[in-house]
Amino acid sequence: MFQRAVVPIDLKHAENLKKARAAAIDLAAHYGAEVRYVGVTSALPGALAHTPDEFEAKLKQLAEDDAAGKGVAVSAQVIVSHDPTADLEKSLLDAIRAADADLVVMGTHVPNLGDGFWSSNGALIARHAPVSVFLIRAV
Repeated sequence: MFQRAVVPIDLKHAENLKKARAAAIDLAAHYGAEVRYVGVTSALPGALAHTPDEFEAKLKQLAEDDAAGKGVAVSAQVIVSHDPTADLEKSLLDAIRAADADLVVMGTHVPNLGDGFWSSNGALIARHAPVSVFLIRAV
């Protein structure tokens, strides 16, 4: 049913994304699919990583740790952006298309009052992605 899944990952909130990460790996194991963790970062040094290469190493390690012993092929893709917050949805949609993905598994926050005025990242991806999108609440 599914061959390639993309999992957007914000390393700052990786712990809150455990359910989404686990679901992606479980689905991939069930369907024999590949999983690609995708993260968007800046080229500037930050609290998570000093360079995009360091960010990529951490993202790849997270993917490999999540898939360990499950027989799932994983990869990591880092997108470097001048403004990761402003470019997030476009960058993720480009990555979904480039990966030829047929599924996106994405963690999302619990809805709040602000969602009535601004769509969440998950809602925007679900609205515009050309594939199935599975949104999983963080809590």
